[in-house]
Amino acid sequence: MRQVLVLNGPNLGRLGSREPDVYGAQTFEDLAALCREIGRELGLSVEVRQTDDEAELVSWIHEAADSRTPVVLNPAAFTHYSYALRDAIAQRTAPLVEVHISNPNAREEFRHTSVVAAVATGTIAGFGMRSYELALRAIADMGE
Repeated sequence: MRQVLVLNGPNLGRLGSREPDVYGAQTFEDLAALCREIGRELGLSVEVRQTDDEAELVSWIHEAADSRTPVVLNPAAFTHYSYALRDAIAQRTAPLVEVHISNPNAREEFRHTSVVAAVATGTIAGFGMRSYELALRAIADMGE
């Protein structure tokens, strides 16, 4: 099976309790289970990770680049200001799809800019947890 990393940035470990009106009632564990299930359906081996630490997220992106592993990435707040994350993504060697549960462009103005979008393969936003499913399907469709 083709390996895919699903990486999540700050505060996403608090899904279910964090602003349920924006992010829904499903927990991070629910999200991880959904991603693994969709992955199995698509013939992908999905590993789901979450961190509140920018350095750790950058290290995971480096790991993916070194192993040519596709990535589904929800950079969360790092989307808007992490040039370190942007520079790590620019080194990618496989598809990387930026995802967001909500639509950042329909929210506060500071969320309208993504510093990582220009170095991602594509961006999927605003479809709730389904954003991850759509991203995994896109990666599966891209093949090796």
